[in-house]
Amino acid sequence: MTDNQKKILEMLAEKKISTDEAYRLLNALGSEEGGQKEAPRVQTGTVLKPKYLRVTVTPREGADPQHADRVNVRVPMSLVRAGIKLTSLIPHDATDKINDALREKGINFDVRNIKAEDIEELINALGELEVDVETGHGEKVKVFVEY
Repeated sequence: MTDNQKKILEMLAEKKISTDEAYRLLNALGSEEGGQKEAPRVQTGTVLKPKYLRVTVTPREGADPQHADRVNVRVPMSLVRAGIKLTSLIPHDATDKINDALREKGINFDVRNIKAEDIEELINALGELEVDVETGHGEKVKVFVEY
């Protein structure tokens, strides 16, 4: 174990960082020390595939734990894959309604263009996804991929 890994674990034990932050720091540290800029790799040199899409919401510092909302959602990528494959079963008139609704929201996308062969590329691209938002009330929202 490196000194940096120990420091991260100490910060976690002292509750200076959350479990999610420690996980992400350890992953980033592993990527940096291995000289990697791509998806994390195991020692055999094979690329790890994203396993989960994570969404977390943590309350602001000092919030009353009994009244603070906390969210931790972990969606298996296999469910995302299945959902994408299911788009091929949507009836034609329903896809028109979906596409119209998306266009109304400013999203120019046709759900009929999703192809099974594009699923893995899409999921691998999600590996680069990282969204961090801090609300006006101090809650923190994070969306990221877990390996």
